[in-house]
Amino acid sequence: MTTSAPGMGNLFRNRFVQVILLSGLLLQIGIWVRNFSILLFVVDKTNGDAFAVSMISVAEFVPIFIFSFIGGTFADRWRPKRTMVWCDILSAASVFAVLLTLVYGTWKAVFFATLVSAILSQFSQPSGMRLFKLHVPEALLQAGMSIYQTMFALFMVLGPILGTFVYQRYGIVVAIAIMGVAFLLSALVLVLLPPDAEVETAKERTSIREEMAAGFRYVLSRKLLTTLGLCFMIAGFAIGFIQPLGVFLVTERLGLHKENLQWLMTASGIAMIVGGGLAMGLSKKFAPQVLLMIGLTVSAVSTALTGFSTVLWFTLFAQFLAGLVLPCIQIGINTLILQNTDAAFVGRVNGILSPIFMGSMVVTMSLAGKLKELFSIVGMYEASAVLFALGVLVMLPVMRMPAKAGVPEGEAGSH
Repeated sequence: MTTSAPGMGNLFRNRFVQVILLSGLLLQIGIWVRNFSILLFVVDKTNGDAFAVSMISVAEFVPIFIFSFIGGTFADRWRPKRTMVWCDILSAASVFAVLLTLVYGTWKAVFFATLVSAILSQFSQPSGMRLFKLHVPEALLQAGMSIYQTMFALFMVLGPILGTFVYQRYGIVVAIAIMGVAFLLSALVLVLLPPDAEVETAKERTSIREEMAAGFRYVLSRKLLTTLGLCFMIAGFAIGFIQPLGVFLVTERLGLHKENLQWLMTASGIAMIVGGGLAMGLSKKFAPQVLLMIGLTVSAVSTALTGFSTVLWFTLFAQFLAGLVLPCIQIGINTLILQNTDAAFVGRVNGILSPIFMGSMVVTMSLAGKLKELFSIVGMYEASAVLFALGVLVMLPVMRMPAKAGVPEGEAGSH
């Protein structure tokens, strides 16, 4: 199954794409400087206390469960451009408030910076998805998502280096100041977006509860979206099984020191950058459901190979394969959601599906340590591979669906 798309030149001339990529670049700088400078700062302050370090992840991920659907509902209710601008302004304000507290009060305020920006991103991110739906022509959606995901993949490799460098060279105060400036510059860039359409506020007002209920009914009424939700859950289970076990893969299967885990992560990160470019090319030829199926199938194979391998070079090869197809999975999923969801429901659909993935991943992550003791590291990786294969089977009916099964919006266009 193939899809045709106009040239990439048309995409880069799209005003929305230009603005959203520049904003995304600034946000990625701020987020990665935040993630690693705060992590290293807390480690230094607490002498590596495991509870304090784990609280950083809590501050980063808990808002996804609590605020994802709420944020998605409000993103559908509010004007998307204005929502994104104000979220970045408020993130910057909270960061500068933390900076003042850090200088004149307690160092523990750094947790607040992570928490606030993580909460606000649950309102901003679905608004950005809505703007993709509204301002990028249908034929360019998949290519646009490819470029966006490639930028994320690039920062998966460069982000930790940047965050570590800033903290070690300049300290936490300068790192937090850079975060605030990055969020503020992103807000200024987003002002250049095409204005929100007046029709967004002209519709009949309904209560938040009614709109939330309508979001669930919308997902349940569309077979493709419910299938994607089931695929999200299975993929979350699969990733959760092996996410905490990388260090044991290195020490038990490869017989190496735990520090060698960095080479597996590097191989995966480099592969994600290469895979982003590869997915960008494939997106011109293949429908998003095909990209997703390729990603899931190769993930099943690479995970099985990783579990069986006892040689470093072969494990690195398997990890490279897994990283190579991750952009295919991300681009396929995001494009399917955008193509098959009316613009008025994009935020709520995203807010329903994202916690399904995160929740299922957390469930198996919490069980992974105990299950490894009961079975083995090989058993865990093979179980994960079986789940990825099950995800492929779940998505098979989608292959017979047309590329776009949703109701045409008629609102996409070049600005």
